[in-house]
Amino acid sequence: MTPANLLDFDLDGLAAYCEKLGEKRFRATQLFRWIHQKGEADFSAMSDLAKSLRDKLAGVAVVSPLSIVNEQASSDGTIKWLFDVGGGNAVESVFIPEDDRGTLCVSSQAGCAVGCRFCSTGHQGFSRNLTTGEIVAQLWFAEHHLRKRLNLAPGERAITNVVMMGMGEPLQNYSALVPALRVMLDDHGYGLSRRRVTVSTSGVVPMIDRLREDCPVALAVSLHAPDDALRDNLVPLNKKYPITELFDACNRYLERAPRDFITFEYCMLDGVNDTQAHAEALVQISRRVSCKFNLIPFNPFPESGLTRSPRERVMAFARVLQDAGVVTTVRKTRGDDIAAACGQLAGEVQDRTNVAQRMTRSPIQIHRKTPSSNPPEKHA
Repeated sequence: MTPANLLDFDLDGLAAYCEKLGEKRFRATQLFRWIHQKGEADFSAMSDLAKSLRDKLAGVAVVSPLSIVNEQASSDGTIKWLFDVGGGNAVESVFIPEDDRGTLCVSSQAGCAVGCRFCSTGHQGFSRNLTTGEIVAQLWFAEHHLRKRLNLAPGERAITNVVMMGMGEPLQNYSALVPALRVMLDDHGYGLSRRRVTVSTSGVVPMIDRLREDCPVALAVSLHAPDDALRDNLVPLNKKYPITELFDACNRYLERAPRDFITFEYCMLDGVNDTQAHAEALVQISRRVSCKFNLIPFNPFPESGLTRSPRERVMAFARVLQDAGVVTTVRKTRGDDIAAACGQLAGEVQDRTNVAQRMTRSPIQIHRKTPSSNPPEKHA
């Protein structure tokens, strides 16, 4: 029988597992702390666990980290790790240090089936969902590795923020995502605030509603266009869940969200979505939901056929939004010298969907018509 990977369990799941072994819940809490707060994978080193439990676990369970294929460090301090997840697949995680925080960008899938035009992961296609343990293992490794590497004081955290913005669409791996989020949030685990854990989605409306009920954390939405015609081409999922439905879901989410706004991510593409008319249209639709905009410089890759908007145009675009009272930031590009910046994570994916071939054969036609400044009508 394959040993159970204890990284697959949130605390309730671990308590249920320990109950099957004839152990009480407080033993699961002790075990959970050893694994996540202390980073211990050796049951024999868990000194306050009953020896009988340690012996039981040694035969039936493991704490199984991911194997590291490669590590790259950027000149700006960003670190990218490539983790082997088996079957010829590897996923990437990125640590972004700042003066007041340490952010870990975590992957949720090997590849991505959404196929956004500007994302290198999407051009690789999709292999499979990651397990809860594979999602958590990225944080488990980074936190405890960095504590030693940075020589942090006991109890001092290396990771203060987690963003589910790595490879994959998190809400298309919902059953594995939610337990992983609960491990991150649990005071016996990593103790992160709901405000400091962000799930980024391209707009899977039904799962936004489920996340609102099950585990509402901060939400970021990959918008990238002010109208459906353009967004259909940039984010194909928009054909299923258009902007009106997406914004309605965002408003429902805000009823439970830890922040009083949704972050809209907007990748700046030269001549595609970066004109003053586009900015003015965004001002109009932004009035439908409490939000802030994060403008992201595009990180080019050959297969996209797209280029980065000039900085002057990005700043002019931001001013249109800011002058209208819309909170707007321009993301600082980090780690682009090691392909760790937004949209660059690619890893290694054994594509099962033929996405790469389909994109090559049928290039997405970019809609360049100047958008109307009128917001989409709300459904009755």
